[in-house]
Parts: sequence; C-alpha cells; structure tokens
Amino acid sequence: MKAARALLRWSQNDLAEASGISAPTIKRLESQTGPMGGREDTVSAIRAALETAGVEFIPENGGGAGVRLRK
Repeated sequence: MKAARALLRWSQNDLAEASGISAPTIKRLESQTGPMGGREDTVSAIRAALETAGVEFIPENGGGAGVRLRK
C-alpha cells in the first residue's frame, strides 16, 4: 500500500479520502508487516481506489509481488 501511494504521490489522507476508509485505519494497516490485514471490504475499498487512480498490482513472479503505474 505504501509503494502504491508513493507512485501516486498520495498521502495517507489522500488514500483515505479516495477509498472512504479512515486515515487512522490506513495508518494502522501500513504499520503492520507482511500481507495487508483488515476486513475484506476495507482491503477491497483501498485496492479499488488505488487501481482507479492508475496503480496496477503485480502478482509474485519469482521476484515478489509489487505495484506499478498503468501505461
């Protein structure tokens, strides 16, 4: 999530506004290590906001999962 925000040059507040998820929740989720936790609807809302803004999630392909901007 942090990498996706960085690609968009979004703050946690920007992501909170775009996703409808509270800024404290964004902060809490980003502070955790490993796969993103949280409720499924929360994760879906965050992912949808990032994808709508142009982020593409890349599955693990031997080099690890990642993100990039769509062309």
